[in-house]
Amino acid sequence: MDQQTITLVQDSWAKVLPIAPAAGALFYANLFEADPSLKALFKGDMTQQASKLMQMIDAAVAKLDDLDALVPVLRQQGQRHATYGVLPAHYDIVGAALLKTLEQGLGSAFTPATKQAWTAVYGLIASVMVAAAAKP
Repeated sequence: MDQQTITLVQDSWAKVLPIAPAAGALFYANLFEADPSLKALFKGDMTQQASKLMQMIDAAVAKLDDLDALVPVLRQQGQRHATYGVLPAHYDIVGAALLKTLEQGLGSAFTPATKQAWTAVYGLIASVMVAAAAKP
């Protein structure tokens, strides 16, 4: 992953952090709009779930410069998500909901280059998590 991609993602994420609670809620609204059946995967308080998601994204974005540290964490997350019933096909839906949320939250700051950077980063994250979930 090149430095420009990392910088675009980290800079845009810094703009999301002040609105993290709203962004988390918006993400889940977008996710459930895209696939209402995914609601069944979530058992707890969705405000807490949204907060955990924002924390997880924040940690991942902060570690984009250190993939050796990030990848093992993503593998653990992928394995854990598999136990929750997350399927490989769900990652595409999540990615689309994430991009839609970023576009809504960032407005004109979500440039084509920023979208491309987030697409690349999410693609890496999802591929690591899916691969880890496939291992027994």
